[in-house]
Amino acid sequence: MKNYKELDAWQLATNLVVEVYKVANHFPKEEMYALTSQTKRASVSVAANIAEGVGRQYKKDTIQFLYISRGSLYELETLLVIALRLELFSKQDSDILNSMIEKSLQVLNGLINYYERSNLK
Repeated sequence: MKNYKELDAWQLATNLVVEVYKVANHFPKEEMYALTSQTKRASVSVAANIAEGVGRQYKKDTIQFLYISRGSLYELETLLVIALRLELFSKQDSDILNSMIEKSLQVLNGLINYYERSNLK
């Protein structure tokens, strides 16, 4: 297996973190310890769990961390829906982030399928 930094899933996830931070940094100050923090943490969790999962020695552990990463993508998507409904950021930014999330989900699902089908221990 490649170094996790070479994986498309990890690269997409880290790009997503950067874009989420750009948007979330403009959320109102009163959201700093609520929606802003949770949104940022969910985005970071996606990339971090891909890295940790690929760094695991056992296939079962790797797959579990990839599933956690996928769950964090869905959490992030939900938090962004809430933020948009609260009008904390623009529809244009929402469309960009949703597109990035969708692409990340596709690639991450492919990585999960790869591990599930592999002969690794």
